[in-house]
Amino acid sequence: MMLADALKAFFCNMSQWLASPMMRAVQNLETSRVPVWMMRQAGRYMSEYNAVREKYTFLELCKTPELAAEIMLTAVNKLGVDAAIIFSDILLLLEPLGLKLTFLPEGGPKILNPIQTAEDAAALPMLESAEQLDCVMQTVRLTRQGLDEIVPLIGFCGAPFTLAAYAVEGGTSRDFAKVKTFMRTCPLEWIALMKKLALSAATYLNGQILSGVQIVQIFDSWAGCLSVDDYYRFVQPYSKLLIENITPGTPVIHFAPGNPMLLPNVRDAGGNCIGVDWRIPLDKAREILGFDKAVQGNLDPSILLANRNVIRLFVKKILLQNAGKPGFVFNLGHGIMKETPVENAVAFVEAVHEFG
Repeated sequence: MMLADALKAFFCNMSQWLASPMMRAVQNLETSRVPVWMMRQAGRYMSEYNAVREKYTFLELCKTPELAAEIMLTAVNKLGVDAAIIFSDILLLLEPLGLKLTFLPEGGPKILNPIQTAEDAAALPMLESAEQLDCVMQTVRLTRQGLDEIVPLIGFCGAPFTLAAYAVEGGTSRDFAKVKTFMRTCPLEWIALMKKLALSAATYLNGQILSGVQIVQIFDSWAGCLSVDDYYRFVQPYSKLLIENITPGTPVIHFAPGNPMLLPNVRDAGGNCIGVDWRIPLDKAREILGFDKAVQGNLDPSILLANRNVIRLFVKKILLQNAGKPGFVFNLGHGIMKETPVENAVAFVEAVHEFG
């Protein structure tokens, strides 16, 4: 009887998720209103987050499921957004692959043993099981338990190129010269590396799905440094491989900011919903992508530093660009800035709900 009750509750929750504006929008379906959430919606602009960070490093926070879940649940309740995203970091996936990750006091990531040679790349293992990142799976379960039943939970990973860029560069970069040189001068090793990263990321996402996420987002944060030709040759096949290996039926948001010229290739790599940054008007992006794809974006995060009236004006502008078409998830064009007043983030969400 207890099993029957559990199954009944699961399917009841599933029907609510499927009916939610967020779940419908990412699948390019009509919605009762435009859903909205924000990348980095639990972060340094929140006093609650900063209070926790006084006691824990960022990496400790990511690896403490109770705290990670609590921070995201606090943000969701404070903001009134239509989706939650697990609190984690794309680079955690690199640790089970043997790369030593730390975060500098000023906040940037650093790989202590970066890939420097073709032999280093060849020696990198695949992720064998999502349980190698059990702390993230626990964060998924705890966050899902604490959410309202109709609010979908988003899992995420880094795209193969962005993971490779961090692994080869050893951290962030201005020109990405090391990773670009590697992919051009070691083409066979590059193919092997990207396949390993793609399949490892798929294993990681599928573990998140089993643990309780309803949607997954792929962050190709550094793809914008590439030309269209380089993306097509060195990146697109492996992003496609990743997406093809995600559990069927799970909506995928594919976000590769920084170069709007890449949008047709990002679309062809796959995903139900394509993320768009502020460098291109939303209506132009939708024309490029085609209206059979959902789209997510694309308010410039710096606009949240302005006053409430300015925020509302830009929200209206983007909604007008969408022209009432289905398949639109309102978001920022990148993560929320740490200087953002919390009341402005709330005003942004409220404006989308009011006008959308």
